Amino acid sequence: MSGAALGLEIVFVFFLALFLLHRYGDFKKQHRLVIIATLLAWYLCFLIVFILPLDVSTTIYNRCKLAANSSPAESNGSYVTLAPSKQKCFKPWSYIPNGIMPIFWRVVYWTSQFLTWILLPFMQSYARSGGFSITGKIKTALIENAIYYGTYLLIFGAFLIYVAVNPNFNLQWNQLQTIGIAAANTWGLFLLVLLLGYGLVEIPRSHWNGAKRGYLLMKTYFKAAKLMTEKADAEENLEDIMEEVRKVSESIKYNHPLRKCVDTILKKCPTEYQERMGRNMDDYEDFDERQNSYPSEKSLVKLHKQVIYSVQRHRRTQVQWQILLEQAFYLEDVAKNETSATRQFVHTFHSQEPENKIIQYFYTPTVEWYWECLLRPWFYRVLAVVLATFSVIVVWSECTFFSTQPVLSLFAVFIQLAEKTYNYIYIEMACFLTIFFLSICVYSTVFRIRVFNYYYLASHHQTDAYSLLFSGMLFCRLTPPLCLNFLGLTHMDATISHKNTQPTAYTSIMGSMRVLSFIADGFYIYYPMLVVILCIATYFSLGTRCLNLLGFQQFMGDSEMTSDLIDEGKELIRREKRKRQRQEEGENRRREWKERYGNRDDSTRSRVAHTDQKESSFSETNTNRPLSKYTRSNGRTERDRIELLQDAEPLDFNADSINDDPLELDSGRYQPGGRYLSMSRSKVFDDV
Repeated sequence: MSGAALGLEIVFVFFLALFLLHRYGDFKKQHRLVIIATLLAWYLCFLIVFILPLDVSTTIYNRCKLAANSSPAESNGSYVTLAPSKQKCFKPWSYIPNGIMPIFWRVVYWTSQFLTWILLPFMQSYARSGGFSITGKIKTALIENAIYYGTYLLIFGAFLIYVAVNPNFNLQWNQLQTIGIAAANTWGLFLLVLLLGYGLVEIPRSHWNGAKRGYLLMKTYFKAAKLMTEKADAEENLEDIMEEVRKVSESIKYNHPLRKCVDTILKKCPTEYQERMGRNMDDYEDFDERQNSYPSEKSLVKLHKQVIYSVQRHRRTQVQWQILLEQAFYLEDVAKNETSATRQFVHTFHSQEPENKIIQYFYTPTVEWYWECLLRPWFYRVLAVVLATFSVIVVWSECTFFSTQPVLSLFAVFIQLAEKTYNYIYIEMACFLTIFFLSICVYSTVFRIRVFNYYYLASHHQTDAYSLLFSGMLFCRLTPPLCLNFLGLTHMDATISHKNTQPTAYTSIMGSMRVLSFIADGFYIYYPMLVVILCIATYFSLGTRCLNLLGFQQFMGDSEMTSDLIDEGKELIRREKRKRQRQEEGENRRREWKERYGNRDDSTRSRVAHTDQKESSFSETNTNRPLSKYTRSNGRTERDRIELLQDAEPLDFNADSINDDPLELDSGRYQPGGRYLSMSRSKVFDDV
């Protein structure tokens, strides 16, 4: 099994990162380089989290071998190694041979640092640029990142000058490398504690509130009101941008040198706007003959950037609105079925997506009722209690992990107890659960936070390239200090335990933090205690209250604004529900009509066609009769009768399903503008 566990986890983590990226990104529409860079960043960060427990178990085994080969009381600096003479060292099932882990960590760490500090910021500016060529986008990205890169070079240059002038410092390359790592980890730890303090409280609380049906339904109504406002704003913004695009498209004709740029912008517009703008572009005009003021290329670049952003935002709000509607309808169904006497879950609307037959066979309406109405609330409550217990242990350990005599960190106590019996399975499971919970608290906060409309991770393939790359940057900056913090909690880091034992391969790559003693003995020890204050602030929702005072509506049960938004969202959901019910009733009536009178309609249509042929031949032979132009055909009368019968349900001329009516396809009278050109009211209603 040597190295097999490492290979399995490498493959598993790759598919895990690919699955999450597929959920948030769009492989078909987004650029391949954006997908590859984000996938690589997520993959390397998740890989560190999953492989670190194997490094811990391998290090404990190597320490056992080193202690067994040494004398019973061999002094090693300030630490005395007491070798257990009768204790036999058992090789763990996931043992990784010597020499593999240092190379592995070196490749993973420096690749992630190259991504987060150099490549991903450049790709962010490149993806958000509105340039029309690769050269233009690269130029824009370099200009936008000049201040970003220049700040780092200035700090690094000032530090080198200080080291060169000060005679007390005699730094080598390894020490400079360690200082760079310490600087990056310090920045990451500063952000890590902020995100961790929020996640330690919010994750258990969200699961506890998940057991409250009324709470979830009220919060869904609140989200519906906010999302409708955002959706209307996105539609209005898109209309304004499309109006500017229309003006530019009309002013710059086909023979203008900038017409290629305009065509590129038009390709990014929605299809309906492209068709609307392409109607008045059939003329040819020499732009030199008329002294018009044409937009510059710089203004077109800016317009291109606005089009990309507005279209992405409009599409995202549309998809999120449909998802929120499904969630609201389902929560209302759960509230109705809780009092059901038959104990079978009944849905108001059928699922639009086809369900798996295996799931339908096992997940019957009865099973669904027991799970949704009885078991799921209790499951969420038990899970919330377990997560809250983990959060209390983490907070306690963060405040006491610097104490080595006695050992107060509970995670360090668990690992040291398992180390005495060399129970590697328990060691790996304890390490994995600990670092996995810390990662969930941090990463879930990254997925939840939203910086206005610039950074927002939206599921169902609605995340833009800028947000995906920004999330990759955050993951690469947060994961190394997260792992160092985990090693400190378990006392596997020699800087914390103050023991000259063999370090883990991951710690050896980080280097000795003793080069900067004020960071190793000060910031790394005492700054994590700030998580207590952050947890208290999150528990009392101080951040939510501050945002609410600043005008950003947040869900608060004791707020009048929240109550108004809940009522507004409830009315919006009720309106959408009535609309969908009318649509389903209309579809059911049409389906029943086709099933009853489908054959009769076919025979009627054949008769109508035969009558039209007769009348057309009759009118050709009798063109001189003045009465013929006032004669109405029987085919037209019969077709109007059928149309009146099938159009009993009022039609929405702006709906997408208007073309599903076979009469409209046959008559050819419906135009894209939503008007019937050849329909006359007097002719249609003469037969009524």
